Amino acid sequence: MSAAQPVVLIAEELSPATVEALGPDFEIRRTDGADRARLLEDLRDVDAVLIRSATQMDAEAIAAAPQLKVIARAGVGLDNVDVPAATEAGVMVVNAPTSNIISAAELTCGHILAAARNIAAANGSLKAGEWKRSKYTGLELYGKRLGVIGLGRIGALVAERMKAFGMEILAYDPYVTTARAQQLGASLVDLDELLERADVVTIHMPKTPETVGMIGDEQFARMKDTAIIVNVARGGLVDEDALARALEAGTIGGAGIDVFSSEPATDLAFFAHDSAVVTPHLGASTAEAQEKAGVAVAGSVRLALSGELVPDAVNVAGGAIHEDVRPGLPLAEKLGRVLTALVGEQSITAVEVEIAGEIAEHDVSAMRLAALKGVFTDIVSDQVSYVNAPVLAEQRGVECRLTTTAVSESYRNTVTVRAATAQGTQTAVTGTLTGPRQVQKLVGVDRHELEVPLADHLLVFAYQDRPGVIGVLGQALGVQGVNIAGMDVSRDDEGAALAVLTLDGALSGDTAATLAAAIGAARAAEVDLSV
Repeated sequence: MSAAQPVVLIAEELSPATVEALGPDFEIRRTDGADRARLLEDLRDVDAVLIRSATQMDAEAIAAAPQLKVIARAGVGLDNVDVPAATEAGVMVVNAPTSNIISAAELTCGHILAAARNIAAANGSLKAGEWKRSKYTGLELYGKRLGVIGLGRIGALVAERMKAFGMEILAYDPYVTTARAQQLGASLVDLDELLERADVVTIHMPKTPETVGMIGDEQFARMKDTAIIVNVARGGLVDEDALARALEAGTIGGAGIDVFSSEPATDLAFFAHDSAVVTPHLGASTAEAQEKAGVAVAGSVRLALSGELVPDAVNVAGGAIHEDVRPGLPLAEKLGRVLTALVGEQSITAVEVEIAGEIAEHDVSAMRLAALKGVFTDIVSDQVSYVNAPVLAEQRGVECRLTTTAVSESYRNTVTVRAATAQGTQTAVTGTLTGPRQVQKLVGVDRHELEVPLADHLLVFAYQDRPGVIGVLGQALGVQGVNIAGMDVSRDDEGAALAVLTLDGALSGDTAATLAAAIGAARAAEVDLSV
């Protein structure tokens, strides 16, 4: 009987290309994310959920989905996802941060033009049967100054496009260098100078406690009375009450607003002014942006449900994973599980992950996550993922550090995972990848060197070497009908031996403990990597 396919729930309308990008490996279900009762019911046995902005994935919804592994937002903002609750539950949260940048930049430019030339008001007037050319005299953009607050990806695209209109570009962004601004043809200035000199001000900042309301009464008072303010970034960056006061008093000349503090918004005070152009959060509302967002998160879902780390997941620390590093992630995870088995019932207080060899020149921070995931997989009953493994460590007071060295004596690269326990013991396991097929091997346990493939079923014994031990193990396993696929024994100068056996199947009951007693093993562990 074949294993059931992972279930992917699509909670909102997404492009056909999204489903196509998911491929045939999943069971696709659909629901109405805005129907709360139906959503909670439909989440109970799904592995992934794809949403846009109408579905609220809060703590209640996440708790209703015990199998959930990934929440995929086909867009940029995550206001409708409780990221801390997802992290606590080990659920990866992914979005599509670059999918709408062109659409958002183009809408920004549209708002600038619409506000500068009174397009919306003139359109409404003419359709109402009026012909009032003089009433809608506008502002020519050529030779004027555009002030860009936030010179990131979208801000840079807006600057590039508006330069084609002959505008001079001023920019405020504390995280952008002068050299980068010069590349974009912009002059870096402080915020007050930008507000005082710009004829059009457009905001492209993230929504944080520091940026909410960053354009309010004081900032409007600094602007020219003909200036236009545009916000297609995040609702709340512009104080909406202050904007209404500025338009009413003629402190500024106009506004173009696509996003609001609370949505849907249909009756804000500044809507009454003809000089305010408003749209209902259309920044990402193009067919192209929706398709790019859906395809991007579909790819992330595929990675997440195959157990791989998604580097750009919003609640996973790390970055892009180099192709030379990626094969080492499952190795590090398995080493973490082997380590836990060897430590047994002792309480781990610290974990160290050491990466040695050529790969140490790359960013190997994901190795730490993978090792922690392995360490906790067989310790806790909750789902463990790359997301919540660091949270589990913090909750249990387990210190974890990553060290690197370019020197690897016996192999091209090695991964070592060490644990210290409250009982005062230290345990270390080392692994590597060998050959063109990148075979995962266990090559060290504490001071013992060996070379054993990391098979699904391992038996590890530490004992005082003497004749007949191997025979005892072989006979006992033969009685159980369990075949020994491979074995390596390492012995130090004092006769302390370590045997690692790879088996074709799992042992029954307390066989490992019985075998350990039969050979007088100081330590024994059975490791099941098949699940």
